[in-house]
Amino acid sequence: MSKIYSFTKEERLCNKRLIDELFHNGSSFLCYPFKVSWMAASQPQEFPAQVLFSVPKKRFKSAVDRNLLKRRMREAYRLNKQQYLYSSLDAREKQIVFSVGYIGKEINDYDLIHKKMLKLLTGLAELSAK
Repeated sequence: MSKIYSFTKEERLCNKRLIDELFHNGSSFLCYPFKVSWMAASQPQEFPAQVLFSVPKKRFKSAVDRNLLKRRMREAYRLNKQQYLYSSLDAREKQIVFSVGYIGKEINDYDLIHKKMLKLLTGLAELSAK
């Protein structure tokens, strides 16, 4: 298995302080069914990006549904992060932290989530390049 398609603990955003800072000081944009909040990383990290996936309990009461959506989001991210995000961040030697919140009202199939994730990653790469 190649390294580029992995999604390790270091790539997940777990630091409470960083998460608070992200939601208070970060910029955000919509790419339906996702809302993305992002900011440049304050301290150096091992990977070009750290990410947090969230699905609201308010809209999806069942944990099974929330986990399904998070799995689909993670998988779409894992398969495309290298090509669409890491390559442009590495070229500019930038590092970012971001969160992807699911704001859709229904459970979308993987194909749609995958297509939107590509759009989201290219948009994020362009924004972080500025």
